[in-house]
Amino acid sequence: MSNAPEVFTAQDIPESLGPSLWGMEPYVIVSISMAVLIAVMVWKKVPGMITGGLDARIAAIREQLDEAKQLRSEAEALRDEYSRKIAGAEKDAEGMMDNARREADAIVEKAEADSKALIERRKRMAQDTIAAAEREAVADVRTRTAMAAAAASRKLIADKHDAAADSKLADEVIAAL
Repeated sequence: MSNAPEVFTAQDIPESLGPSLWGMEPYVIVSISMAVLIAVMVWKKVPGMITGGLDARIAAIREQLDEAKQLRSEAEALRDEYSRKIAGAEKDAEGMMDNARREADAIVEKAEADSKALIERRKRMAQDTIAAAEREAVADVRTRTAMAAAAASRKLIADKHDAAADSKLADEVIAAL
């Protein structure tokens, strides 16, 4: 084990071998350097720059918050407006539905009245057609009856009327004139 490195602890190191600068202890050196750093920062107005940057950031955040509040109020106003529009549209739709129902009822009533009138007209037309057919049939029967009577009377006159009766009848007509 002769090749193994030798390990030392902080207690094993003598004080003369520790870090030092101009004979000062390390904690003193760190304290002085911190004081110098703070003094330079104050001399260069770094805290003012930091607070200015923070103030600017705070102002920007406030501005964003104000803008967000304004946007929220505008969004709420739009929401309310659209809610009113939707309510108005629903009322309009109900009104349209009521009007449509009334119009449909009126159309149904008119259609019923028209169909009743049409049925009545067709009934009258049928009755008129039947009456005309009856008149035509009666006229036809009368015509046939008259024709049959005329034919029968011709036959009777021809059978019972001879030349002597014709001459006697002609003399009577001439004498009457």
